Amino acid sequence: MTALPRLHSTPIGTPKKEAPHGTLVLPQLVVPPDTLDPVGALWSLLRSAVAELPGLPAVDPLERYGVRNLTVLWLEADKSEHTRRAYYADLAGWLAWCLRTGVDPLAARRADVDAWKGTFTVTTPTGVVKPPAAATVARRLAGVSSWYRYLLSNDAAERNPVEATRRPRTGDTPPLPALDEQSAIRLLRHGLDRAWHNDTEASWRDAALVHLLFHTGLRVSAVTSAQIGDLDRDGKHVILRFWKKGRTRDFVPLSGPALMPLRHYLDVRARRLGVRATALTGPLLATVPQPKHPAQPGGCALAQRDVWRTLRTLAKQAGIDQAGTITPHTARRTAGTLLLAHGVPVQMVADLLGHRDIRITRDRYDAHRHKLDSSPAYTLAEILEGQAPGGAQP
Repeated sequence: MTALPRLHSTPIGTPKKEAPHGTLVLPQLVVPPDTLDPVGALWSLLRSAVAELPGLPAVDPLERYGVRNLTVLWLEADKSEHTRRAYYADLAGWLAWCLRTGVDPLAARRADVDAWKGTFTVTTPTGVVKPPAAATVARRLAGVSSWYRYLLSNDAAERNPVEATRRPRTGDTPPLPALDEQSAIRLLRHGLDRAWHNDTEASWRDAALVHLLFHTGLRVSAVTSAQIGDLDRDGKHVILRFWKKGRTRDFVPLSGPALMPLRHYLDVRARRLGVRATALTGPLLATVPQPKHPAQPGGCALAQRDVWRTLRTLAKQAGIDQAGTITPHTARRTAGTLLLAHGVPVQMVADLLGHRDIRITRDRYDAHRHKLDSSPAYTLAEILEGQAPGGAQP
């Protein structure tokens, strides 16, 4: 029988009050890849984050299976960083609603969950508040239901009020939006032309960023967490080692076009620091110093919001129609879609993208199946028009 991880006997702390508008400032539940003790660091992060959750019982130092201690274990167990952040946000939203409405989350009923579900909204990047998609509603309910199931399995709750709540059917997932081939090429060329023209560290970094994203299909978290030491060689191949979902390691080869702006960027960065490129350490893609702001010396890993901002700026400058909606995941979708459209076997594309199930690759990335130009509706029209005497004239 596997023993449970040891829990600290000191109290986790007192929950912080809600921020304005009934929301919590969500913490970053990410352990830096160069941390010497990643397990201990993760526990510290989770304990601090759970201490901020409202509406839960205070910690009894002598109670190993208290709700807050179990919540730490629930967040830690078998979850990727992305899932952990999403489930924490879902639980925080539920507990904040319970606190506002005077509901004890451990005594909540289905009616309470239905009432909470009726308050769901999402805010777009432009600040517009709108109802969430069915998939978002289903995910929020799934996250909170997972927490209750964990408490039930440890005899810390009497019921799961989410279990009987009706969840929306998400149906078949259509292919995710991606850039078309010419738009992707135009964006990459613009990033490179801009770097050659400006010849600055920031411009070369931005060019390296978009080339890495589009040439590898990596998730944005893999790119922003990559370190210079993750660049390696395997025979004749230059590879980049990265963290996958679930905190496992993998690697991807870097082609010549992906390497060229990256090498230029690292050379410019090394010259600024007065060292050889081979002596550089730290994040693979880093912030640059701000001369007018001494408190920002640069050298920090790019945040995901930096990647969003860079992509949208470059896309707008390149005249891409989707510039206002492009995201880091657009590059991943584009990589998968283009490979499938050019006949690369779905198994190989799934391996590159790190999909365990090829159905994810096939159903969400194979836009060729849904292209309007090749829709069988037009073939059906030709058949029917051809068989109908005196077919309708266009």
